[in-house]
Amino acid sequence: MALSNLPAERHRQVSRGFTDRVRGTRSWDAPAPVAGWTARDVVRHLTEWLPPFLATGSGIRLPAGPSVDDDPAAAWQTHCDAVQSLLDDPTTAGRLLSNPHTGELPLDRAIDQFYTADVFMHTWDLARATGQDDRLDQDFCAQLLAGMETMEEIIRSSGEYGPRVPVKEHADPQTRMLGFIGRDPEWTA
Repeated sequence: MALSNLPAERHRQVSRGFTDRVRGTRSWDAPAPVAGWTARDVVRHLTEWLPPFLATGSGIRLPAGPSVDDDPAAAWQTHCDAVQSLLDDPTTAGRLLSNPHTGELPLDRAIDQFYTADVFMHTWDLARATGQDDRLDQDFCAQLLAGMETMEEIIRSSGEYGPRVPVKEHADPQTRMLGFIGRDPEWTA
């Protein structure tokens, strides 16, 4: 199934895939493909960076959920539901997010571009850490990669992505995207 281009629907689809991996996680302390991270840290990252990004850029405060340390699945679900509610709210389309690095963007587009894409990529991390299905939508992988390659210098200088990992010349879009963001597509726990 192809992912939607509509921010609310794409978030619903992408977060459903991540939620499935959260529900399938048996060990939150399993090492993850990001150096020094565990499965729990993947959830922590996704639930902790967006709230201040939204609060600073748009004044929106997401409701606090359980601690990732106490209950990563409940922390994720509370956070995910709050983001989806925000995207489903018809007034969100008229709101803007302002950030010194990204400029001013419609709020739903900013969430889609920065957050939903991040959830999508980290789905692979959680799946790999926990031995679950790590296949991602190939078309969206190709779309993300094409967008990121045009601003590689900015992305690398941000410190958010590791050095590119070389992959085979004719690798599929998922493998190429993972290599671009600094993941070893062959990584295993």
